[in-house]
Amino acid sequence: MGLATHDIRKHFGTIRANDGISFTIESGSLHGILGENGAGKSTLMKILSGFYEADSGEVDLDGETLDLRSPADAIKVGIGMLHQDPLVFLPFTVLDNFVLGSPGPQRLDRSDARAELERVSGELGFRFDSERLARDLTVGERQQLEITRLMWLGAKVLIFDEPTTGISATQRDQLFLTLRSLAENGLIVLFVSHKLEEVEELCDSVTVIRQGKVVFEAAMPITSEVLVEKMFGKVFVEEDRDPAPFGAPVLELSRVTIEEGTTHIEDLSLSCAAGEVVGLAGLEGSGQRTLLRACAGLLAPSSGLLSVDGNNLNKASYRDHLAAGVHYLPAGRLEEGLVEGISIAEHLVLTSEDTGFFINWDAADEAARQEIDDYSIKGRPSSPAEALSGGNQQRLLLAMIPDEVRLLLLEHPTRGLDVGSAAYVWQRLLERRSDGTSIVFSSADLDELLRYSDRIVVFFAGDVFAMRNVGETDGEELGHLIGGKVRG
Repeated sequence: MGLATHDIRKHFGTIRANDGISFTIESGSLHGILGENGAGKSTLMKILSGFYEADSGEVDLDGETLDLRSPADAIKVGIGMLHQDPLVFLPFTVLDNFVLGSPGPQRLDRSDARAELERVSGELGFRFDSERLARDLTVGERQQLEITRLMWLGAKVLIFDEPTTGISATQRDQLFLTLRSLAENGLIVLFVSHKLEEVEELCDSVTVIRQGKVVFEAAMPITSEVLVEKMFGKVFVEEDRDPAPFGAPVLELSRVTIEEGTTHIEDLSLSCAAGEVVGLAGLEGSGQRTLLRACAGLLAPSSGLLSVDGNNLNKASYRDHLAAGVHYLPAGRLEEGLVEGISIAEHLVLTSEDTGFFINWDAADEAARQEIDDYSIKGRPSSPAEALSGGNQQRLLLAMIPDEVRLLLLEHPTRGLDVGSAAYVWQRLLERRSDGTSIVFSSADLDELLRYSDRIVVFFAGDVFAMRNVGETDGEELGHLIGGKVRG
């Protein structure tokens, strides 16, 4: 018994997101789903979890054909999905989030619900403060809460969409232990990821989707070279990065103190020169995001000096930072960077330098087509942002960066992207670097930090724990530093 899809098809206009997908996964399997951005993985997972209805085809679970018209339909038959950004209500408590979607009475006894939370989370090896607000949880803890809730609701199939993005190494290890335990207990675990080393480590079988079709199925182990070739139809050869000379300092922080929620950065001094790339490392919540938001003008330092090209921006607005040549790309592409419901063309109009009162929509569509071609975005001028894959959303954000940028701030710039899309993003960023732009970026990927940074700043519990030139460190030392330890 298990999960099977039969000739699943889903079109969005002229785009064939799923073009006849069929596969079977046995109960007790840890199954990897691979494919480049825009291959159709997310569409298929949303069909399986009831967020989309297929145009045609069938989904069977344990021999029964399912009628999936909503996520509620899916969870009723035992299919739950944990999204890359866990679907929790941030103003609600852990307990309130846990009982959401409960099939029981409208008003649940909170003591009974708390006991169920403790029971299910304990079985999974998780610990929660039931009255803690969800906004105070890390991404990894929000994942654990969502897994707990789905298991309480009776999930037999769990879909994980890029679950290791933005979580610590410790949380990743705990997640993998949980997934293995779930599969050993007879559940089907679908693991959607672009991190081939994780698929190799975790999964016992794999399906590769390319251009809406299944192109490869196999039991593991399979080498990453084979998987890359099946995903893209070619093998990528990593090119050496050309060195770029540094210019005068662009970003300068002198004894800066920044506070945001429970994060407190005190007495920080840091600079980034023209043409320099500074990487920010650390466990989530250690201060990287707070620093980026302060440099972008979204937070004001409580003391010290923050300047760009010698201009004091301590009390300056976000608009003033933009005028000074500062641009920020947040990790939440759709939540913070783009606007749901408006098209590619409309996004590009919003960021254009044309200040006229009226918009020439024919010209706007033509300009959007040019940007779509230049940035290889899979979409049309009329495509809404939410219809794009993560990689194509990131390409749109890159297209929206003004021509003249002095300081580029990026939070997890390749989060959830496949190998090809990640390489493309950095190709465009390094072009900016060669033009003298300063780049400061955060990442949970040590390889990315070591590959693209000139210097790495390691945060721990709100403090700068260490700074290293890239040529003087390695992944092992960074791992120790991120955990607050100096390699002995």
